[in-house]
This record gives sequence, C-alpha cells and structure tokens, in this order.
Amino acid sequence: MDEATSVGSGTTGVTSLGTGTTGATPGVTIGQRIDRQYAALSPQEQRAADVVLDRLDDLAVFNASEIAQLSGVSKATVSRLVRRLGYEDFAQVRAQAKLLRGLGSPIGASAPAENDSDSLTAHLAAEQRNLELMLRSAADGRLDAAARLLAEASQVTVIGRRNSYPVALHLRQQLAQIRGHVALLPVPGQSLGEDVAGLGARDAAVLVGFRRRPRGFSTLIEALLGRGVPVVLIGDNTLEPWRDLVTHFLLAPLDSPSAFDSYAAAMSLVNLLATATLAQHTRQGRTRVSTITTLYDELGELEEPW
Repeated sequence: MDEATSVGSGTTGVTSLGTGTTGATPGVTIGQRIDRQYAALSPQEQRAADVVLDRLDDLAVFNASEIAQLSGVSKATVSRLVRRLGYEDFAQVRAQAKLLRGLGSPIGASAPAENDSDSLTAHLAAEQRNLELMLRSAADGRLDAAARLLAEASQVTVIGRRNSYPVALHLRQQLAQIRGHVALLPVPGQSLGEDVAGLGARDAAVLVGFRRRPRGFSTLIEALLGRGVPVVLIGDNTLEPWRDLVTHFLLAPLDSPSAFDSYAAAMSLVNLLATATLAQHTRQGRTRVSTITTLYDELGELEEPW
C-alpha cells in the first residue's frame, strides 16, 4: 500500500498479513497481490483467484476446500495460489478477514447479484450508508468550521492526485465561483514544491486523499503542517490517523458492493462544503457569481439552455 492500509472495494479488499504472524502490521491486500500476479497464474489458479475476488466480503467464513469447490479446482490449487500470493496458508487470509469484519471495516466487493434488481438495491443501500456516515461525521460543526477557514483564507490551494483529482477539481471549480485566489495542484507535469513554498498561516490547503494514494501524501501533510498552513483533509477512513493532527478532517466513505469505489458521498460533501463557504459571505459570493456569469455571456463560453 501507499500511505495507509487500503480497506475497500474491489481488488483492494482484504488486508494481508504477509508471511508473518497474524498480529503483523497489515500490508498489501490479497486483491492487490492477485492483480499483480494474475497474468502469471495458471488457468486453474486464475479460476480460484476469480472466486476469491468475487467473495472478498465473505472470505472470513470460507475455507480453502469451499473456495476449491466453488471454483472447480483442487484444494491443492488453492493452496498453491495462496502461497504464490505470499501467505503461509488460507487460514492466514481468513484470520485477517475476520479481524477486519470485527472492526467494522468494509472488506470488498461481494459476488455478483443473481439479478439486476438485487444489484441495484445493494448499490442504493451502500450509497445511502455512505451518505449517512458522511453527514453524521460532518454534523458536529467541522463542516462549518472548514467553510469558515476557506472563506477567510488569503488563498486556497486544493490538492488531489490519482483517483482524488476529480473530486479536488470539482471542489476547486465550485470555490472559484464564490471567491478568488483558488488554485488546483499539482499543475500537470509539474512538482509541488514551487507552489507550496508560498503558503503560510493565512492560507488554507485542502488535501483530497482517497485510498490507494500515491507515495508522498503523508509527507506533504507533514510539510504543510510544519509551515503552519491550516489543512482541511478530505478522504475515507484510511486517513483517520490524521484526524486530530490536521485543522479539519472531513470523512467521505467510498464503500460499494461493486468492484469499484463510489465517489457519490465525496461529491456530495464537496457540494455541502462549497455551499457552506458561500454562506459565510453570501453577498460577496453572489456578486462574484454574477460577475462570472456576465463574463460567460461576453465571451460566449456557455451553450444556450434552449
């Protein structure tokens, strides 16, 4: 993993114990190990790997014999697969899966639903849970506090990479509608140092960091905090260790019954944060929106609605 253990949907599902004891620090997930070695697996091992990936939610209650039966391969094939992935045996995988379930952590995508109706129902339920968790976390006043910071800062810098970039881009776009001096980093093809160097205590940095972050994310947080820059951190529960160290932490769960993370709660959070920021200086914000709208018309940048 990169900066924190990824516990999530799809192939980033069950955190492994490596080849150490069951009390070892979580490392690369079994899904990631399968992804990295899938092309090199034998056809029989691939069949077993497919079953494992389809049942990441249920690994805590399966044994090697059941995985073998479901995939139509021998138990010896499952054992070989497990060892090739760096585990001592399937019991080690089960032990970590049980640990994660006991902590209430999402483990991964379940097997495909038997029909489309079941699949859509499961998707809706997961989205509702994500939204409820996001709203419950923000309801203690941290959302408004973060909005006040963004409204009062001399400049706001929004930073997001990889899968976090689209969320960061959307937040920057919304904030730029209501206040000036909002930048999005990194600039394509450039490093961060030259742009971060000018930030200080009167500014604000919004770091968007969802699981499977690129290396250096934690170092960036430390660098900003070391320079006295107020930091608003937006991400999933893999960022919990930073909750009490940054200025404000805003949770946006990504859990999904599908093979891919869902960013619905993250985009909803961006909407709420931008709206709360506008509410801090409503008149100035509306004046800026009006000015921008006039420029849209003058430049002919937007399509006519009808």
